Amino acid sequence: MNTLSRRSFLATTSAAAVGATASAIEPFPRSGKPRLQLSLAAYSVREFFTDGARPAAKAPPADKAMNMFKFVDYCAAHGCEGAELTSYFFPKELTTDYLVQVRRHAFLRGIAVSGTAIGNNFSHPKGEKRDREIALCKQWVDRAAVLGTSHIRVFAGQTRELPREEADKLVISALEECCDYAGSKGIFLGIENHDAIGSAEHLLKLIKPVRSRWLGVNLDSGNFRTENPYDDFARCVPYAVNVQLKTELRRAGANASEAADLPRFVKALRDGGYQGWVALEYEAKEDPFTAMPPVLRRLKELCG
Repeated sequence: MNTLSRRSFLATTSAAAVGATASAIEPFPRSGKPRLQLSLAAYSVREFFTDGARPAAKAPPADKAMNMFKFVDYCAAHGCEGAELTSYFFPKELTTDYLVQVRRHAFLRGIAVSGTAIGNNFSHPKGEKRDREIALCKQWVDRAAVLGTSHIRVFAGQTRELPREEADKLVISALEECCDYAGSKGIFLGIENHDAIGSAEHLLKLIKPVRSRWLGVNLDSGNFRTENPYDDFARCVPYAVNVQLKTELRRAGANASEAADLPRFVKALRDGGYQGWVALEYEAKEDPFTAMPPVLRRLKELCG
């Protein structure tokens, strides 16, 4: 290759690389068969954590009291491959040493940290509140890196101070800033269909303009508020970087929740070629320690 041709080649490939980094979100290219790995979200036992930043409203029975170490043990005992360690249930005064100890404990139990999750709000108008939310996300990127996980669930959030369209523009810019930082650590941000995002149309409209290779969907089966949540779920599978399955859902206009068709959701994941974590996030009224084991066994069969 002569010098001029080599320079032209390098210029072309460099421009292509920049374009790939800066392009808007597209479905993730995945080759091979679907791979579904079972995890459990710590949020499932939210009423039993005693030393977290959001402790239980009343003291749970001693045999059910939870901290992150006990939660990892529970995941191991019930056949999970991973544990989703929701940020709310870590100690309020959280140290790097604590995160390291949790990572060590999970490794020795054969449990991967499938992800963590924060309760941010990127819909605030520009100013101090919004800056704090962006700083929170970046802080948890650093903590996720210590935990050894590659995914953080984030929210768009809500606001009464701006029209939704204006708030969405702020969400997009916050996601781009946070994804730049997360990507430098090899960590994906997964935005959940939550709060104001009740349809696949709104969710995809929000993520597609974001110029980052490190953003995807944290796909929650229970949070679509449409006439057919199964269709919305399936539309978002190609963009998913994490999946949370719930045992119930509520359709638009319904007065009550209905039992979720878990095989139907898992089929949608397989049909969409999904490869990654599938976390049970239990939110129904029954005692989770009674209700979760049979659901986890069923999901293990479906995901296997």
